[in-house]
This record gives sequence, structure tokens and C-alpha cells, in this order.
Amino acid sequence: MTSRKDPAEEGEKGTELPAIVLVAGSERRITQIARRSGQTSPPPHVHEMLTKHSRSLCSRQYPTCRQEQHRLGAYKAIATRHKSVIPSFLRGSIGSRSSKSVVDSSLMEPTHARSDPEAGRHLESENAETSIGIPAELSDEDVEKDDEEPKKPLPPWKRHLISIGKFFGILVCLYFFICSLDLLASSFRLLGGRAAGEIFKQDVLQNPVVGVVIGILATVLVQSSSTSTSIVVSMVTSGIMEVRQAIPIIMGANIGTSVTNTVVSFGQVANREEFERAFAGATVHDMFNWLTVIVLLPIELITRYLETLSDLMTKQIHASRDSDIKMLSVLTEPFTERIVQLDPNVLNGWAGIPEYQEYATVNTLLKSCNFEKCGYLFEGAALADSGIGAILLVISLILMIGCLLILVKILNSILQGSIATAVRKYVNSEVPHAPFLAGYIAIAVGAFVTFIVQSSSVFTSTLTPLVGLGVVSLDRMYPLTLGSNIGTTSTAILAALASDSRTLKYALQAAFCHLLFNLSGILLFYVIPFMRFPIPLAKLLGRTTAKYRWFAIFYLIVMFILVPAFVFGLSLAGSYVLMGIGIPLLIVIFVVSLINLIQAKKPHILPPKLQNWDFLPIYLHSFQPYDDMFMRIPCCHKCRKAKEESEKVPEKMPPSSHVEHE
Repeated sequence: MTSRKDPAEEGEKGTELPAIVLVAGSERRITQIARRSGQTSPPPHVHEMLTKHSRSLCSRQYPTCRQEQHRLGAYKAIATRHKSVIPSFLRGSIGSRSSKSVVDSSLMEPTHARSDPEAGRHLESENAETSIGIPAELSDEDVEKDDEEPKKPLPPWKRHLISIGKFFGILVCLYFFICSLDLLASSFRLLGGRAAGEIFKQDVLQNPVVGVVIGILATVLVQSSSTSTSIVVSMVTSGIMEVRQAIPIIMGANIGTSVTNTVVSFGQVANREEFERAFAGATVHDMFNWLTVIVLLPIELITRYLETLSDLMTKQIHASRDSDIKMLSVLTEPFTERIVQLDPNVLNGWAGIPEYQEYATVNTLLKSCNFEKCGYLFEGAALADSGIGAILLVISLILMIGCLLILVKILNSILQGSIATAVRKYVNSEVPHAPFLAGYIAIAVGAFVTFIVQSSSVFTSTLTPLVGLGVVSLDRMYPLTLGSNIGTTSTAILAALASDSRTLKYALQAAFCHLLFNLSGILLFYVIPFMRFPIPLAKLLGRTTAKYRWFAIFYLIVMFILVPAFVFGLSLAGSYVLMGIGIPLLIVIFVVSLINLIQAKKPHILPPKLQNWDFLPIYLHSFQPYDDMFMRIPCCHKCRKAKEESEKVPEKMPPSSHVEHE
């Protein structure tokens, strides 16, 4: 007989297997498997049920079904509806698409279905995700699982009690997860607060590229774009900095804030597929911010359009100083303030703002109470800010990772089967008759939620594990992140509204530059569908990280620490040194990226030598040598071994081209 393509191979490529699966093989083959599982032969009642079911199915749906199928013992079953008629020694293969299954693919559809396109389409319309096959080898563990009696269903009251417990578990984990992000930001302020303050006082701020780098470094150090932009607004208010100088720093702050959810994605590093999705979901924020800065910074330097538009928006605005709004912090402060309390005025004093000059000589960020104790854990500790910051960093990371792991485990137990399908359907659904509106609704939702929680890091970090679980798609995460970027500008606007009426205009102008920057990025990289470059770039990073786990740490250190520090170091040597080294590097990066794009799309238009990078040493065009080097480290070697065992694909067996006779 002629054989078709192995259905197991088709299953691996993502296509669904037919719902009606022929468990192929002769009576002798099935009897062999039965004896291996401790039975002398298939039980007579099971044999009779399968044969009866097979004949009934043939006569009902396949009138031309060949009689030799019955004679050779090729039994049929509906995968999702008739599991009860499958013998116990075949149940171990239910739900598996392993290519070890011996399937006579010539029997996968009857003769008339192959010749009649309509019949073939009818067969494909009854797809299911479950397949049934006869395993080539049956392990003792599988036999034991098959012999186990099915668990009795829990009574309704117990199921409801478990559901309520899971719901409260999610709320508790979310609460402490958000508290851990607050503590993480406090720890970074203690570790790098003085350095961040000194950075803002540098004379090199006249250089816009240096301004972007300072914005990145300062935001990474204090772990909050809201804090860094508020400091910039205060410096503009006090006259230390002009709006023109503040704009590049605000751009850099937007990049620096995305480091938090990138760190959060490490919580799913154990599962390759989840980590790939989570890392892509986290870095889509990075890619958007980097691309927006790369495009808008030169435009701003040439046209001053952000400065001009923000100036027009603030000419007729007046406001009072009463603008201190607390929302999510009202819930988290009762816990976080029991551990540590910081004085935000000290950070402003270290930044050199005259209004807070009295705090410039204070040696610690820790809040001190004159008349009564503040009542937090580290009050009066005989440690420097760096020591307390290091301890707090460890505590916050342990709390964050613990909450994240528990949260993912609970969500995994809830989001299964029909619930997962329903959640994915509604979260990633489109608006009927106007599918393009769904993304803009997501932007509005992201902006509103971020305004409520007053932190884009909290919102995007909460979404990251959901992207890893596959509940929220990357295409939906992208507009939610853009909305979060808009929502976080409310903090700078509120900080500006709290300024004196004489300097209100300049403070609001700096805050509106932040808003206009994010709106311009949305116009560039979202409104036009084919311009949504951050999505494929994030997917590429996700795939790379899933293959080379160490690349995630490498990316984090290079993009948020080494590159900004390198540019900042060059700027200290002078503008000519910065341009002399920076411009050639940018040209090389642009040319290599362009060649990579052409190699992927139209390699034939390139010279033969440039159609791939094989002419270069392997360490210049592949991560494999570096991966081999990292894998020599004992702990990494064990991780790689476990990964290879978990991802080991069974050797494919070709489909039978002949039928075994009795």
C-alpha cells in the first residue's frame, strides 16, 4: 500500500490531527502489547466493543470502508468522546503525539475520502487535539499509571472552597509581589541614590546623547522612571536645568524603567517555552523605547518639536499646589513602611535642587523622626545605606521570586482546559466588525490601570508572567505596554502641578514632553501595522534567550549598564572623542543590521560571499562558542543536561508501508 505523510510529523508542525484516529496494527501486535502489560490478550468485551464501534463508524461515515481493516484489527475511536472504549494498555498514549506510535497511515482515511475532496474536508472539520496510537514500547511506569483507578470527583462544596482559596491566594501573591517591587526600588535608591544625585549634577548634560545615558543610568539606579522624571521636573522648576536639557534625560528614563519587568521574566526561566514568551513580553517594552529614542532624538535636535509643542500646551495652564494623589501606595505602605522608610527630600537635595539644599549634607536616605520612633525594621541600624540596601535587595528579590512562582503555579492550575480557552479568547479578542479598535482599547486600559497604580513597572511586571503562561498574547501585551507608558506620565504631571506658580509653566512643559514623547512613539510604531517592529524584535530576543539561557543576563547587563556606562565614559573625555568613536560604531551596527535583513528577505541580491556570515570566524556570527564555554561551568552543565533530557525528541519511525498479516 502507498503511505501518506506521518501524522505525528504533521502534529509537530502545529496542524491538528483528525479526530477519528485508526489504532493500526494486527491482532498479533495488539496481543503482544497486551501480554507486556500483564494480560494474555485483549479482554473479549473490549475487543467486541471496539469491533462493533469500528463497524458502526464505517457504515455511518465511510460507506466504502474496506473490510480488510476489520480483518487486520484496525480499530477506530473518537479521540475526545470515546476514551472509555480504549483498552487500559492503550490509554497511556492518549494525548500524546509521539512519533514512536506505529500508525498505518494508509488507513488514516478511507479510499473515498482521499479521492473525494468534500469527504476530506468533512474529516478535517472534526479535528481534535488528542491522538491515540499504539506505543512502540510500554514502560512499567505507564502500566502502573494505567492500572490506577481514576480519582473520585470532589464534592461541589470542596471544589468551591478550593476555588475561593485559589482566588484569595492570587490576591495575596499580587499584594506581596507589588510590595516586593516597592522594596526593590527602595533598595536601589539606598545603593545608588547618591550616585544618581551626583549624575544629575554633571556638566556634560549639555550633550543630548549623554542626557539619554544619564536618564537610563539614573532610572536603573533608583528603579523608577517616575522618581527620575520627578527629579528632572524639580530641577527644571528650580532653574538648574532647562527644558531643552531635560528632554533627552526623560527619553533615557523611559528606557531605564523597562528593566524591572525584564528581571521579572526570570521567574519563568525553568520552562523554556514560558521563558521565551515571558522574555519577549518583557523586552517588547525595551524595543519600543529604544526605537522611539533612536528616531525621535535626532528629530528633536533638528526641529525642537517636543519643546515647541509642550510650550504651546502650557501657555494657558494654571493649577494649585494640592496635587498629591495616592492610590495603590495606600494599600502597600502599611507593609513596606514597617520594613524601611526613605526621605524623598534627601534625594532631591543630593541632586542639587536649591529648594532642598538643607538636605544636601544628610548622609542617609533613611527617614528619621525627631520626637518619636518611626517604627520600621531598619530604623537606627548601625549600617551604611549601601549595607541596608544590599540586605533589602536580597529580601525583595526573594519575596518577588517566591510570590511569582506561587502566582504562576496557581494560575497554571486555574487556567486549564475550557477556562484557559475562554480567558485567552476574551483577553486577546478583537472588536466585532472593527478589529483594529481592540489595540486602542488595550492602550486606554493600560493607561488607566497605570494611572491607578501610579507605576508602569508594577503593571507591566504583573502582565509578564501572564504572557509567559500564554494567557496574554504578545500582540496584546504590546498595546497594553504602550498605554502603560502614557499612564506613567501622570506622575511627572502631578509633580509639576505641585510646583510654585512662578515655575509651574516650565515644570509642566517638561512633564508634557514626556507625554508627547510616548504619544509620538505610538504614532510611529503602532498606528501603522507594518511599523510595529518591536514585536518581531522581541520575538527574536525571546527565541535567542530560550536557546541560550545565559543571553538574558548578558542582554540585561549590556543594554542597561555597560552600553550606557561606556557612552557616559566617552562623554567625560569630550564631545569629539564621543563622536569619533560613537559615529563609526553606529554606522557599523546599521550596515550589519541592513545586511542581516537582506540575507533573511532577498539574499540573492547580495554578492555570494555576503549571503551568509560563514566567511567570518564562528565566534563573530554565532553564540554557540560562548554557549559551549558557559556550559563548562558545573552548574550550567547540569542545567543543560536536564534541558536536553526534558526536550529529547523520540526518534521518528517511518509510517508503515505494508500491513502486518495474522
